[in-house]
Amino acid sequence: MFSGVECLPVGVSSSRFPIPNSPILNPQSPIPKFCWFLILVGFLTSGCGTQFNSPPQILSGGLNSQRADESPAYSSDGRYLAFASDRDRSRDIFLYDLQQRRLVDLPNLNRPNSSQDQPALSADGRYIAYVSSERGKTDILVYDRQTQQSRLLTGGVKGSVRRPTITGDGQYVAYETSQLGQWNIAVVKLDTK
Repeated sequence: MFSGVECLPVGVSSSRFPIPNSPILNPQSPIPKFCWFLILVGFLTSGCGTQFNSPPQILSGGLNSQRADESPAYSSDGRYLAFASDRDRSRDIFLYDLQQRRLVDLPNLNRPNSSQDQPALSADGRYIAYVSSERGKTDILVYDRQTQQSRLLTGGVKGSVRRPTITGDGQYVAYETSQLGQWNIAVVKLDTK
């Protein structure tokens, strides 16, 4: 964990730290507890405890609205952030380009009279797996930004589905399904090449 720190049982020496008569190694000495306290304080103040002290960054360019903006998902290359929002008075999927600081158009993804939710992105942001209620029940679809088309993955699934995730290359989608009477994980291989 710490560079150069060797943890040994009390009273045991090492070739790197040959101090057999040191009070630190003496089980009767109060110093070992104090040393552990100093190590803990050092750990907490060395960046691990301070990295979350800065306020969150609220980005401009259409990322946030006056309505609920939820379920954020990054592309693994860090360029895109997909999320679900009620900003158009229906639950839709949006894609934000973090480099250009603007929303990206997603033609044919969001449908009227239904909700789209829980987006997941492939590594480069080309594929978006998501939940839709277009058919009157929850379904998992995958949207291809290149072809501007969605593909239904759960047409024959009875029961509910939720929480899709997609591999970086867009080849597999995993999701939760209640088809067998309890929540299970299903995996679908896509033919994206």
